[in-house]
Amino acid sequence: MTPLESFIDHKAETGMQCGNYHIDIPELKEGEQYRFHFDMTACVGCHCCEVACNEQNNNSADIKWRRVGEMEAGTFPEVSQLFNSMSCNHCIDPECLKGCPTNSYIKFDNGIVFHNDDVCIGCQYCTWNCPYEVPIFNPDRGIVTKCHMCHEKLEEGQTPACVQACPAGAIEIEVVNMQEWIKNDMAKEGVAPHLPDIAITKPTTRYTLPAFEGEVKPADEHILKPAHAEFPLVFMTVLTQISVGGFLALFLGQMLNLLGFNLASPNLWLAIAVFLPAAIGLPLSALHLGRPIMAITAMKNIKTSWLSREAAALGAYALGANIVAVMYFFNVEGFLMTCMQAAVLAIGLYGIYAQSMIYRIKARPSWNRLSTTKRFFGVGYVGFLLTAFVMLMSDADRSVMAILALTLLFGMYQIYLIYEETLFYKYLEEEHPSYYQLSRTKSLLEEHFGKLKNLRLITLAIFALALPLLSIVFTASGLLGVASLLLGLAVIGAMASEFLGRYLFFVTVVPLGLAGNFFMGNQR
Repeated sequence: MTPLESFIDHKAETGMQCGNYHIDIPELKEGEQYRFHFDMTACVGCHCCEVACNEQNNNSADIKWRRVGEMEAGTFPEVSQLFNSMSCNHCIDPECLKGCPTNSYIKFDNGIVFHNDDVCIGCQYCTWNCPYEVPIFNPDRGIVTKCHMCHEKLEEGQTPACVQACPAGAIEIEVVNMQEWIKNDMAKEGVAPHLPDIAITKPTTRYTLPAFEGEVKPADEHILKPAHAEFPLVFMTVLTQISVGGFLALFLGQMLNLLGFNLASPNLWLAIAVFLPAAIGLPLSALHLGRPIMAITAMKNIKTSWLSREAAALGAYALGANIVAVMYFFNVEGFLMTCMQAAVLAIGLYGIYAQSMIYRIKARPSWNRLSTTKRFFGVGYVGFLLTAFVMLMSDADRSVMAILALTLLFGMYQIYLIYEETLFYKYLEEEHPSYYQLSRTKSLLEEHFGKLKNLRLITLAIFALALPLLSIVFTASGLLGVASLLLGLAVIGAMASEFLGRYLFFVTVVPLGLAGNFFMGNQR
């Protein structure tokens, strides 16, 4: 007989109940909600709660709304094994709800954070935002799904499936006064080893912890895997940033001519060249969605979602850039053209800022830094290279010299950002609140992807600095054919370098989440 079977038999002999089927708690009053209570002293790590949850909600084995994490405390031979069974914490301030671009999340009056499957587009932004990685993408349905505390059972006066199935009675449903919880108890009873900062979402789950000594370590800390590459987002983000950078160069050329610098005027071909990257990149983002046909609904939650703001701003930018090209076609010039370009540029710059804020989320520490915004804007130097190439092909060599001078400054700035990141990880201290995740990101960057990181730096130096500098020399010498060839290579090479940098950005992120979660299914 296994230890688990012996334990269940002991409960049966002593009259202990394996899971409470009916709720024996008072009705909710104003300011109260339901919550889970997890008794870590009782959990035996049998995973029955996972199985029951999947059976109740008809989920496949790799779609887990409740997961069991495993940890170890102490030093051999005095070692304690700890388990944490966690589903949705039905937070008071849920990040999934605020970040969702389609308003797919609803917090019921009883506190349950419910996901409306019908309006979900499968963008998976909530799976990034939730510090517990609770929402999970279901590729078969093309949407995100999550725990809803078996709300249909609660309505019938029954406990959720996980509560009913637990042989140790480690999971319970309780009522909590939200304000009292935040003010008096959350910091004491709402925490468990290796869980994210409770200040992020104000989770409601109450923990009963066992006594243990020594450092607590996740049982899976020896496992380090790259994150999902998100290739559609790699191309979409880089291409839109290149487009806005090129439009900035277009606008600067327009302004310099208005100020009487007598440079070559921007033209239709230049307007088309800076519009094309956005025209290609934005549709690619739909390939990231589980339901691409519903992509237009991503702009529903402009009030709180940075993804909605990005979609609206960059969509408006692409439309505006197209209108500017049409204005060049009809030879519209002067003050009207300048005002139109200024408005489109402002919208585009805001779109890139909103794009960076999508990734500056507390649940992913390596993204949640000012350097993310800096790097996103820094990619604009490729747009400058592109405009310089188009203008050189139009024999506007004086304008090319001015644009390439700015390109060199942008390129040096991008190299500095890589140097800044290297210093950040070099001097990363164990006292940092996200040291565990950031140190693992550092390992991915230096060990798993060390060669690609070096290649990224080398290609950036060649295509953002060396070739543009040589192009200036050959342009000044009148060798425009050679300069054009070098600039063409620089555009292609710099674009490839930025794609590589963005790939590393995605695959080296290490999120917060449930420690020791060996069996997390297909979570990305």
